[in-house]
Amino acid sequence: MPHKTFLSFIWPSLVAMLLFIALPIVSVGFQSLYVEHEQVLVVGETCGPFGCTEEVSVDAAAMAALRAEQPAGQFNGLGTYTNASHLATDEIAEIFATSENFSEIRNRIMNLPFYKALIFTLSYTFIVTPLVIILGFIIAVAVNAVPAMLKGPVIFFSLIPMLVTPLVGSLVLFWMIDSRGIIGAALQSIFGDPSLSLKASPTLTWITLFVYGVWHSAPFAFVVFYAGLQTVPRDTMESAMVDGANRWERIRFVTIPYLMPLATFIALMQLMDNFRVFEPIIGFSAAASATSLSYLIYNDLRAAESPLFGSAAATSMLTIIGVIILLLPVLRQNWREFNRKT
Repeated sequence: MPHKTFLSFIWPSLVAMLLFIALPIVSVGFQSLYVEHEQVLVVGETCGPFGCTEEVSVDAAAMAALRAEQPAGQFNGLGTYTNASHLATDEIAEIFATSENFSEIRNRIMNLPFYKALIFTLSYTFIVTPLVIILGFIIAVAVNAVPAMLKGPVIFFSLIPMLVTPLVGSLVLFWMIDSRGIIGAALQSIFGDPSLSLKASPTLTWITLFVYGVWHSAPFAFVVFYAGLQTVPRDTMESAMVDGANRWERIRFVTIPYLMPLATFIALMQLMDNFRVFEPIIGFSAAASATSLSYLIYNDLRAAESPLFGSAAATSMLTIIGVIILLLPVLRQNWREFNRKT
């Protein structure tokens, strides 16, 4: 294809990517270098019948003048990235210098907000993603073997978790595991412990969030794998049957290798999606036991006095860097396979 023709086809996509992806990322990176202006306080005196009292208030006029002069805020450079709310470089150095064993280092690092959120985010990503791929493939193989007259209803019920929005789905499960819900009450009855609660334990909260993540995302993997199963070459499958391969051997040596590119695609999508986990934490009210990087951004933007735009922007940039690091091995493997084929 001539370069001119190729550019005429691709320039609308390039413009859209520039406007809706590149420029917002640059804007967020710029904002992360600034912090909010320090409040200008004014001490006033209020007098009444019983004497005078001092009152401290924010000088609105002075703050408006500061914002007009420096709309982005006060320049802080990389200070936001290294402060205690993010990478906490000084705190990490002190922890390694003063801690006596690995357990103490781990516990102290877990108390830092960014690393606490990062550990949960990585745990969620690396546990939920492979389970989604495996479960989605199993469901696709099982549905593909169902008689034709039953496939429609089976496919519909298999897609229900994906039809429910993440926040609503997490709220439903949250109510179900409550002590008055069907799951919570059943567990209390089975173990004979009226005080048993899935919400009380941080470990059980993490497990519940992982289970919900797999339940909600597995239909996506199922749809992709099921579509791929319809394109598996019949000649190859029949040849394997003639050679005496049983069902498991056909799946292992024919179906799985043929669907590996789809598995890579699902892994890419799930890595990006799971690393941005947010709705389940809100739905389960699990912020006391589990926070994610996206939740830190949300928390900064809903600060009571004034939104912490610089802090939220810094966390956003660190999240983007984390996603890129996660995707690099998969993209590198795809590049190698592409070069091998060409």
